[in-house]
Amino acid sequence: MKETAVDYEAIFQGLPGMVALLTPELVYVDANADFQRLSGRTRAELVGRYLFDVFPDNPNDDTATGMRNLEASLLRVVATGERDAMALQRYDVEDPMRPGEWEERYWSPVNAPVLGPDGKVALLVHRVEEVTELIRLRGATAGNSQARVLEAELYTRARELQEVNERLRQSHARERQVALALQEAMLPPRRQVRTRRAAVRYRPALGALNVCGDWYDLVDLVGGNRIGVSVGDVVGHGLEAAGVMGQLRSALSAASRVADGPAQALDILGRYAHVVDGAESATAVTTFIDFDARTVTYSSAGHPPPALVHPDGRVEFLDQATDPPLDARPDPVPRPQAGTTYTDGATLALYTDGLVERRREDIDTGLARLADSLVRHRTDDPETLADAVLLELLPPGGATDDTALIIVRL
Repeated sequence: MKETAVDYEAIFQGLPGMVALLTPELVYVDANADFQRLSGRTRAELVGRYLFDVFPDNPNDDTATGMRNLEASLLRVVATGERDAMALQRYDVEDPMRPGEWEERYWSPVNAPVLGPDGKVALLVHRVEEVTELIRLRGATAGNSQARVLEAELYTRARELQEVNERLRQSHARERQVALALQEAMLPPRRQVRTRRAAVRYRPALGALNVCGDWYDLVDLVGGNRIGVSVGDVVGHGLEAAGVMGQLRSALSAASRVADGPAQALDILGRYAHVVDGAESATAVTTFIDFDARTVTYSSAGHPPPALVHPDGRVEFLDQATDPPLDARPDPVPRPQAGTTYTDGATLALYTDGLVERRREDIDTGLARLADSLVRHRTDDPETLADAVLLELLPPGGATDDTALIIVRL
């Protein structure tokens, strides 16, 4: 039997009920005809816009919590990768033709994840059953007293759900603090290096316990006024990935102190990764900075290239010594190494892919965005520069991948 091509766009538009697609950052990607018709919003008014810019909570009514409850549900789907069916929600929807006037609506939403090839949430399916007329009909036919009872019950359910969501939010906040404390305990303190010209940042992925596999390291090197600066990324999330991260970071830190250069340090790390469960496809880049010779020597194992910003604003991505990830070859071979020079006032930035990679976007776009931010803030002190880069490059609601960043003023 000959296979027939499936027009998924036509299927999406023909789905019964209100259906919309959103990014993990809660930005509309598409909405079917029923969603547009019943919500009173055109496709142009939806696509590319943040969910709660289109449908905010009614600022005139503290009991209108439907949008806040929806946000909690969607973020749970992003964090867990699991479907979430919500209780009946009351929403106040602003009339697009009469700004400031709100219509009371009742929707029953179901939110489900669409996973990408990497197993992470790539899209959110937001499906809504419109039950406003049913609620109104029940109220009209049951008489005023029963309508008031029904309304009171709905409000009670809404308040209960709000309380549950608030407890979940507080619980997630506590769990996030635990995750951050664990991550900080496993990553090196800044006092390990003699220079005070470095700033380090770590931002966990969106979600409470997304302690992940991104790591950084700064170490004093033997002989001369030199330091080693490295970042790496272990595939996966959770405590297992964090454990692998801790092993690889410690191994590279030790290897850097005895290696002739960054390539040899990564050679040693690659051999070690071969016997560590969970280290498959891990990436790392390490740089040796000689402050007396004003040189940066580097080697990369499948990691995004460090950025060297010269005082005149020229950005040099250190991509001339790139090799496959750690443990990529059954029989390791010597890794490449390259070097460059700098003048006083230059800035070196090492980072993990969470800073520059976005779904459906070429990596060069993210690198260009990073270069632009670094150049505009290159005269700031490292701490201020690091904060500015994170503010400008990470999504406002939090990234779906963790991010490590090191800024070193040379």
